[in-house]
Amino acid sequence: MVVCKSPTELEKMHQAGLIVWGALNKMREMVRPGLSTLDLDEFAEAYTAARHARPAFKGYRGYPGSVCTSINDEVVHGIPSGSRRLEEGDIVSMDFGVELEGFFADAALTVGVGKITPERERLLRVTRESLERAIEKVRLGNRLGDISAAVQQVVEENGFSVVREFVGHGIGTKMHEEPQVPNYGSPGVGPRLQQGLVLAIEPMVNSGGPAVRILDDDWTAVTLDGSDSAHFEHTVAVTDNGPWILTRPKEATGPCW
Repeated sequence: MVVCKSPTELEKMHQAGLIVWGALNKMREMVRPGLSTLDLDEFAEAYTAARHARPAFKGYRGYPGSVCTSINDEVVHGIPSGSRRLEEGDIVSMDFGVELEGFFADAALTVGVGKITPERERLLRVTRESLERAIEKVRLGNRLGDISAAVQQVVEENGFSVVREFVGHGIGTKMHEEPQVPNYGSPGVGPRLQQGLVLAIEPMVNSGGPAVRILDDDWTAVTLDGSDSAHFEHTVAVTDNGPWILTRPKEATGPCW
């Protein structure tokens, strides 16, 4: 069942979203060669606790960390580890969510470690652009397929591929709510977007083929062909005034990440 949120509930989700935004931006500044993914996880957990919130992922369906840290060919759900250290030229995706007073928010971004190749720079740019194009479609009267098609168009026009096994989702008083938000589809199909609907839109884009496999840890998804993968996400509400990105400050302008 799709649950639309009241203005008061959206404000509560925005407060959760600002914690996600703050933590991810701090983590982006921390990223450097030699840093372990556990360092990122421990920072995010402490940052969240200091703001009287709870990391949403820790313990969710048994996930052991607070942040999903996925490097290079890892698509999503990489488990933080003290022995996994970032290296010059890597790209690392950081996916993070919090619960504050019963409401959830979720976002992700991928950043380069030191100097990265032009190919990796382009993958990050196109993935971010696909999210921005999707967010533009979060408007009353549009359909869910308009969001999905926007992602797919940007990605495939640039010669990359969209992961199909993992999708965006509704979000609110639960981490995952209806509807699912695929990153591929046709415009003009699916349910109409209603006032107060909140979606976690999260393109996951591979530089090679779309197929993925799950490692033996039962969590980490990697590209089947070993190609790079990038992941950007925001929690976005449908309002009378167009899309409201709940996981960044209201006054923020420019690129979504």
